[in-house]
Amino acid sequence: MTPVVAAVAVGGIAIALYAVLGGADFGGGVWDLLATGPRSAQQRAAITRAIGPVWEANHVWLIFAIVTSFTCFPAAFADVATGLYAPLSFALVGIVLRGTAFVFRNYASDAPALAQTWTAVFGAASLLAPFFLGDALGALATGRYAWTSPFALATGAFAVATCAQVAATFILREIEDLDVRADFRIRAIRATVAVWVAGALSAALAAATEPELFASLRHPVALAAVALALVAGLGVIGCVVTRRDLDARFAVALEAVAVLGGWFGWQAPALVPGRYTFTSAASSDAMIVAFLVVAGFGAALLIPSLLVLFRVFKARAT
Repeated sequence: MTPVVAAVAVGGIAIALYAVLGGADFGGGVWDLLATGPRSAQQRAAITRAIGPVWEANHVWLIFAIVTSFTCFPAAFADVATGLYAPLSFALVGIVLRGTAFVFRNYASDAPALAQTWTAVFGAASLLAPFFLGDALGALATGRYAWTSPFALATGAFAVATCAQVAATFILREIEDLDVRADFRIRAIRATVAVWVAGALSAALAAATEPELFASLRHPVALAAVALALVAGLGVIGCVVTRRDLDARFAVALEAVAVLGGWFGWQAPALVPGRYTFTSAASSDAMIVAFLVVAGFGAALLIPSLLVLFRVFKARAT
C-alpha cells in the first residue's frame, strides 16, 4: 500500500466513524425536534441522557478528517473548501448552534420558555448540519460543486434520514422506559423506510439531471454497496422487531458504512471527479508518511481514551 492510498484509507475511516457516531448525535437532535405525544418530555430526556456524555467526543472524527484532508491532499482541500464554501459554512453554523443550544437548554431548566427556545434551536440546527454536510457531499460527487442542484439537495435529505435512522436504532439499548423504547422502535423502522425513499429519490434525480454521475453509480462496487446497504436495512428492521438491539446497531452501522464505501469505490481514484485524483492532489510522500506516523501515535492515545469514555458513560448499555 502506497502512502497516498494509506492516507485515503485513514481519511475514509475517520469519515465513516463520524457518519455513524456523529450521525447518531445529529439524529438525536432530529428526534428531539420531532418529539410528540404524551411522552415527548420522556423522549427528549432519553435523548439527552444518550448523547450528553459523548456528543463532543464524537466530533473528533470530523476534525481528524479535516486535518487529514488539508495535510495529505492540500490542493483538493483548498478547491473543495472554496467551491463548497456556502454549504460547509451552513453546516458549521448548525454544528455550533446545536452544541450551544444543547448546553444552554440544560441550564435553562428553571425557565420553561427559554428552555423551549433552546430546544427549538437545538432541533433545527440538528437538521441543518447533516443536511448541508450531505448536500456538500452530493455536490462534490457532481464534480461541479453544484450544491443547489436537485441531486445535491436530495443527498442532503438522505443524510438527515440516515442520521435519524442511526439515532433511533442506537438509542434503543439505552432507554429503560418500555413505552418510550417502543416509540423509538417505531421510529427506527420508519426512518429505515425513509432512508430507502430518500436514496431512491437521489438515484432518480441523478438519472434525470446528472447522467455522468448516474453512469458511475452503476459501477460494480457501487451496485454491490447498494445491495449490501439494502440487506443491512432489512437487517435493521428485523433486529428492531425481534428486539435484538445490539445486532440492530451493527446492522445500521454497516448500512451507513456501505453507502460511504460505495461512494469511495465508484469515485476512486478521484477525490473530486473531473478535478483531482488521489495522486494529483497529494502532498509529498515524506509529508504523508510523517502524518501517518503521527496519526499512529495519536491513535494509540485517542482510541483507548474514547473506549474508556464510552465504557464509563455507556456501561448500562453493555
